[in-house]
Parts: sequence; structure tokens; C-alpha cells
Amino acid sequence: MRGAFAIILPDRFIPVLLATVVLAILFPLSGRALEVIGYVSIVAIVALFFVHGARLSRQAVRRSFLQFRLHLVIIAFTFLAFPLIGLGLTEIAAPFIGPEFTPGALFLCALPTTVASSIAMVSIARGNVAASVVAAAVSNMLGVVMTPLMFALMLSTSGAPMGLGGIGKVILMLALPFAIGQLFRPAVGTWVESRPGLSRTLDRVTILLAIYTALSAAVGSGLFDDIGVAQFALLLAAMLTLLALVIGAAMLAGRLLGFDYGDRTALLFAAMQKSVISGTPMARILFPGAEAGLIIMPLLVYYIPMQTISAIIAARMGVTAPGEPPSEPLQFAEDDQLDHEQNR
Repeated sequence: MRGAFAIILPDRFIPVLLATVVLAILFPLSGRALEVIGYVSIVAIVALFFVHGARLSRQAVRRSFLQFRLHLVIIAFTFLAFPLIGLGLTEIAAPFIGPEFTPGALFLCALPTTVASSIAMVSIARGNVAASVVAAAVSNMLGVVMTPLMFALMLSTSGAPMGLGGIGKVILMLALPFAIGQLFRPAVGTWVESRPGLSRTLDRVTILLAIYTALSAAVGSGLFDDIGVAQFALLLAAMLTLLALVIGAAMLAGRLLGFDYGDRTALLFAAMQKSVISGTPMARILFPGAEAGLIIMPLLVYYIPMQTISAIIAARMGVTAPGEPPSEPLQFAEDDQLDHEQNR
């Protein structure tokens, strides 16, 4: 029974995220209250990336070069192949999902992979967990710069270029706190590592604040007034199609490149997963007004089926993987354990 529940709802954070979306739609903030929570959201974003900078060991960065070919392929898939697949699909789906959601779909495609979730899936599938840890860390570090650059490039091909000011904001508010965290790691790194729940709590609080602020602004400004259930259903269909295309492409790439089972698994889950932890704060910075609500909506629509389908695939791969089957193929690694493994 527990295993069946894990497949249907693999991430315990999903109900909280959905509740925040409903709360923002039914009870959106406005005026001074919205302005205040917007500032709180920005402070949380800066604090989050400082903590991530202080937490990530330099040894983890150095280890990324031990499997250079695998990590290069994962990075290329995350920031090149996925955006190209998404750009092609978006060109076809744009008349159906509408111009409101097209920029958000492109933004989703440019995001880095998840950290805890992708590592947990690789662990369940009995793949190369160590490579997955490093790949997730490197992807998220590069994402601070690569995501806004790729997003700007895709927007320009769609006729809606983004100015360099947005990229500068992301670098200032994400890359700079991360770099400062790395600089202060000798002084605060031990304290941060001894509190693995700190970064997890900051992750989730930052996501919820960003979602509530962005959707409150969007609802208050009437951006969702002309969007019906049918358009949301078409958006869901487009995101499911995108997920299926990426899964197929990642599986094919792993086999064509001759990766063994463990490395193919690391590539698959890094390729198909997109980080809501990186995406929601970045959307708030790139689009500080009501537009952020429309930008993050495709990410939220993609995130839930992504987690569910990832769990199903990982469970089945774990049972059929080479070697002895695990006693509990649906047992997820705890966030604290993942944080500890990433820092070793």
C-alpha cells in the first residue's frame, strides 16, 4: 500500500505546492501586502543560494571531471537537447496553448535538473548514484548562467527577445550569493553541513513564496481571466508530450553513446527532470511583476507528472536492473541523506 501511494504521489511536497497554488488563486495578495511578501521572497532567494554555495564542497566540483564524458553529455542534454526539443514542440503547440504560456514553456526547457529528486530516482533504479550527485550539482551551478542565456536565445527565435538586464539580475541575485557562499565556506561550511534541514527548508519556503507572490500578482492583474479549463488541458497535454519526447531521446542517446546501465540511468533522470527549486526563484527575478505567474505555470504543470512518471520508471528499472533486486524498490532516499552524500 505504501509503495502504491509512493507511485501516485512520490513527492510529499506536491500537496503543499498544490495548496499554495489554490490559495494564491482564491486569496491573492495585493497592494502593500503583495509588495512586502515580494521583498521577503527576494531575501529568501538570496539566502537560499548563499546556503547552497556554502554547502557544496569543492571536492564535489573536482569529482565532476572523473566522468567527464558522462557529465558533458548530461549538460549538453539539459541545456541544448532539451531546449531544442521544447522549442520544436512549442512551435507546433503554440496555437493551442496560446501566447500566454509559450514563454513559460521555453523557460521550463532551459532549467537545470533537480538535485534530490533525480538522485533519489537513480538510487531507486540502482544506477550510478555518485555520477548523479555530481551531475545534479554541476547542472545547478551552470544553470545560474546557462538558463537565462538559453531562455533569452529561445525567446529571440520566437520573436520575443529578452534584454540583457534580466540576465544581469539573475547573475547578481543568484550567482553572486552562491559565489559568496563558496568564499565563506571555510567559515560557515561546517555549520551549514551540520544542519541538512536548513537548505531543504529554505528550498521549500523559497518555492512557496515565489509561487504565491507570482500567482497573486497574476490573478490580481487579471492575466488568468481569459484562460479557460480547455487551455490548461492543452498545456498539460503539451507538457506530457514534451516529457515523453525527452524520455525517449535520453534513452536513445544513452544506448547510442555506449553507456553502461548505471550511466544510462544517471543520464535519463537528469535529462527528464527540471528543477522547480531553481525555476521559481529565477522566474521571480526575470519577471518581477504579474508575468511571473504565467511563466511558472508550465513548470508547475510539468513538475507533477514528471515526478510521478519518474517514480514509475525508476521502480520498474530497479526491479529489472542487473544484479540482485532491492528489497524495497520504491524506498526513496531521505533528503538529509542526499544532502550528506552531495557534500562528501
